[in-house]
Amino acid sequence: MIMCMRWYGEGHDTVMLEQIRQTCYVKGIITTLYDKQPGEVWHADEIAAMKRTVEDAGLTLAGIESVNVSDAIKAATPDRDRDIEAYIKTLRNLGEAGIHMVCYNFMPVFDWTRTELARRRADGSTVLAYHQATVDGMDPEAMFASIDGDMNGTVMPGWEPERMAHVKELFDLYSDVDEQVLFDNLVYFLNAIMPVCDEYDINMAIHPDDPAWPIFGLPRIIRDEAHVRRLLEAVPNPHNGLTFCAGSYGTNPDNDLARIIHAAAGRIHFAHVRNLRFNDGRNDFEEAAHLSADGFFDLHAIVRALYETGFDGPIRPDHGRMIWGEVAMPGYGLYDRALGAAYVCGLWEAVEKELGPR
Repeated sequence: MIMCMRWYGEGHDTVMLEQIRQTCYVKGIITTLYDKQPGEVWHADEIAAMKRTVEDAGLTLAGIESVNVSDAIKAATPDRDRDIEAYIKTLRNLGEAGIHMVCYNFMPVFDWTRTELARRRADGSTVLAYHQATVDGMDPEAMFASIDGDMNGTVMPGWEPERMAHVKELFDLYSDVDEQVLFDNLVYFLNAIMPVCDEYDINMAIHPDDPAWPIFGLPRIIRDEAHVRRLLEAVPNPHNGLTFCAGSYGTNPDNDLARIIHAAAGRIHFAHVRNLRFNDGRNDFEEAAHLSADGFFDLHAIVRALYETGFDGPIRPDHGRMIWGEVAMPGYGLYDRALGAAYVCGLWEAVEKELGPR
């Protein structure tokens, strides 16, 4: 595996590449062209500049998170094929640049949902959190406004102001899109892009729904083992795979995280490792430190399952706490993610020594 951190690019991220390199554990960067809108082509010169920035800092560009999928593709509007062709051109340009992993999601309207970005814990750190009762009593526009007020002056992916301005239109767009229709639209998209993925050896790694159940009546189709198996069987090409995100699948306490890893053996192209603490069943959860004892997940079992199934791709610590007075994009500060990277690397070394060479 290659230990990575997500980095949003110059002018967007509060963390510098030079700081990430000094963690020692992190060798790769997962990044994006943050100013690109869904449906736009990523041009070769833009990709080359992005890659050069990462490599000049002494790091490796290990993958992209995300090349966002347009609503036209997700909802199958008349512009779908036009946007798919743009996506194919972007993949070709990424492949020409030697980039072979793309994380993406297929969630309608909200890429992810939290009700708080700065819940204070007993130790004084702050974390992202979700409370179902808050969602049940709030309309989507109010949700956008609440999230916007907690971003520490940054712009969080999936919660851009331009999306907030059109939230009612987006809900209208998906009014007739149920789970089956959304799944069919995903399969259509994947079948269309698999030829270019085969040509350039690009692994498409779909991110699970977060949280792992429908919200505001919107369908969710990548949320548990059954949905994972369904997708991998529907498009059996090995380039169609997963981002295994412990924190997203784990929002449903019924999901057996190690079992999902084994169910998708050989098809996990990217891994996000983090921990959650549940305060009231599945109705109220918050991000925890990566340490197993601080949350609900057995991080050793997760890392062991990845090792046992032959995972060798990019892996990154996910949403960190805000600690030691750091002010940053919520969940994406340097300090706690650096602790998480060190912890996961330690677990990986221990498992490797326990089980021996693969």
